[in-house]
Amino acid sequence: MSSEFPVPETRVLAIASHVVSGNVGNKIAVFTLQSLGCDVAALNTVQFSNHTGYHQWTGSKVSAEEISSLYDGLKQSYLDDFDMMLSGYIPGAEAVSAVGRIGEDLREKSLAGSSSPGGFFWVLDPVMGDNGRLYVAEEVVPAYQALIEHADLILPNQFEAEVLSGVKIVDMDTLKEAIEMLHRRYRIPHVIITSVSLPTSDLPPQHLSVVGSTMTSDFRPRLFKIVFPAIDCYFSGTGDMFAALMTARMRQAIWEEPSDLRTRRSWLSGDEADVLSLPLVRAVERVLGSMHEVLTKTAEAMAVAVEKTKATTAAALVDGGEESKKKAHLLTSKNAELRLVRNVASLRNPEVVFKAKAI
Repeated sequence: MSSEFPVPETRVLAIASHVVSGNVGNKIAVFTLQSLGCDVAALNTVQFSNHTGYHQWTGSKVSAEEISSLYDGLKQSYLDDFDMMLSGYIPGAEAVSAVGRIGEDLREKSLAGSSSPGGFFWVLDPVMGDNGRLYVAEEVVPAYQALIEHADLILPNQFEAEVLSGVKIVDMDTLKEAIEMLHRRYRIPHVIITSVSLPTSDLPPQHLSVVGSTMTSDFRPRLFKIVFPAIDCYFSGTGDMFAALMTARMRQAIWEEPSDLRTRRSWLSGDEADVLSLPLVRAVERVLGSMHEVLTKTAEAMAVAVEKTKATTAAALVDGGEESKKKAHLLTSKNAELRLVRNVASLRNPEVVFKAKAI
């Protein structure tokens, strides 16, 4: 492993959305993974001018047939030698199924060409909805339910975890039940619920938590929680940054373990492993360190940019009409784009200040 890069040499196939301007989807994944030393092949599922949070954009979605065709092109040229796959936003049930077939094919290729079941690892972000509602077609849900058993690590938010598990999460007991259901029903080894908000909680004010688990050999959860301060600002692309960082940091954490762990399918630690010694725990702690630093610096830069915008556009926005409100929203959306390029040091070498606790 190079001293410059924390992650061993890794080839990643990143399947997610793409925007010409801004930072979401593969725009985040490619830069983040490359900054940590990974070689990334980007298969884009949409090509938009900007992310949809602007409320206006141009571009198009990529069909399931084209996704499959692009992957076939890689195979035909022997460019499908990937160690990991990261999948994010996928437009429609047929496209979700196409990405599932790619993941299965890469798994089969790894098993056929190596004596190591741990030669391929798939990180899946099941992008379906948030805050109690779907923002994809209803038929996307069963498409995801059919393929997540082939993944190694899934990153649902609380709503997506409820949809996949069938368990309404209202307290810590139902949260545990939902994660155990994901382990047992789908045989998914690693689960991280990326945003947990419970009606009754022991969290300090203005704090959030991430809850994760690596299952045992009999599908019991090994649960942990990490609490971190919330930043009072709206950002787009935070889930994409979390997923990209998790892909790299999970690989790093496994390579810090005795070498036999990396040969096991799904990099599943033995039942004797203590919760807080799990590679998944170390990976999430590093990821949250980077996330907090980048988001804090983005919020600071955003505040400065907003003041500049007010000074230069005050006359244009003075009437308060619909066009004025629209322009204000567009400028705010631009100023809220994640500041990644100028904060690459926070991606590579974050201070790890948020530590896990066993549940």
